[in-house]
Amino acid sequence: MTHWLRAPLLCRKPRVSHFVYARHFNVLAIESSADDTCAAIVDSAKKIHANVVIKQHNIHEEYGGIYPMSAIGCHQQNMPYAIRQALAQSGMNIVHDIDGIAFTRGPGMPGCLSVGMNAAKSLASALDKPLVGVHHMQGHALISILTADREEPKYPFISLLISGGHTLLLLATSANSFQTLATTRDESIGRSFDKVSKLLELKWTDLGPGDALEKFCEEAPEIKCPIIPPFPSPLVGQLAFSFSAFHSHAKALISEQKQHGDLQLSTKKAIARAFQTGVVAHLEEKLILGLAWCKERNISVRDIVVSGGVASNMFLRRRLQGCLIECYRDVTYNLVFPPPDLCTDNAVMIAWASMHRFLTNDTDPYSIELRPKWNIEEL
Repeated sequence: MTHWLRAPLLCRKPRVSHFVYARHFNVLAIESSADDTCAAIVDSAKKIHANVVIKQHNIHEEYGGIYPMSAIGCHQQNMPYAIRQALAQSGMNIVHDIDGIAFTRGPGMPGCLSVGMNAAKSLASALDKPLVGVHHMQGHALISILTADREEPKYPFISLLISGGHTLLLLATSANSFQTLATTRDESIGRSFDKVSKLLELKWTDLGPGDALEKFCEEAPEIKCPIIPPFPSPLVGQLAFSFSAFHSHAKALISEQKQHGDLQLSTKKAIARAFQTGVVAHLEEKLILGLAWCKERNISVRDIVVSGGVASNMFLRRRLQGCLIECYRDVTYNLVFPPPDLCTDNAVMIAWASMHRFLTNDTDPYSIELRPKWNIEEL
């Protein structure tokens, strides 16, 4: 037996094929950082062969958010089916057609992440495939390079990542290099949407409580709503986000209305719309500040990538586009959003974020560990 075969399997790097550039490189990726069990297959020519997302909303709605133990159990149950379905969609054989395995290493919920990591490690080690662990937010930041229907974003670009777990304004200078311009001082924008949706007792849609609030704001425009004063805007002029004030203000308004009787539909709708308008205005201000920061340092930025679950909000998309047109009449910015179904958590973005590493033979050992808390600047 050779020395290589005696090496502990989980403590070595996988062998890397010398013909990695001989054909398209196919990546099977797994994502399980929160409550969606995801598997996808993407190749180096930017073709998405499969995209499977199994949601758990029917489990978590009664809790008003993700219940960790239930989420872990659902991942364990759904992961084999997600991988099997991805292979069926693509028509690929995992032994002969898949060249590498990628997974979400962090950040995220530790127990949920571990399900995806263990599945990826088991597949990679059993099949002797190279393995790459991916930063979840890096996946969100780079997905628009894969999906851009026009000219793809060019470095350096601004990336606004808005999700249930994060709110980040980044300067991206390469696939592995990100500088944080602003982050939230309290809760994420997605968390704020979810909390206000719960306060308004809205029924979740297929995309969750935040999407339910957006849809509620759009419903029945003919209903005459009472006038709600604008929500207070925190940290004006500062490169920092704060969203707890928005949901706290909504909570106070709802409580006040309930003290005076039932909370009428028209009042609920007025509060929801005022909240959504205030939160998006907060994003607009910070984006403008971020662009000014780049200009002061002679950093030429023309592309702005907006991704993460909240980026599927159509009201937000329209407002950001209008904001840039209004504030920069002499400069044209390319505002890029992924398709709505690739804004929320998915494994397509994990596959694509891993691709440059696979193609440069920069892979991880099978002993790689999770990083539930992981600053994107540490890439």
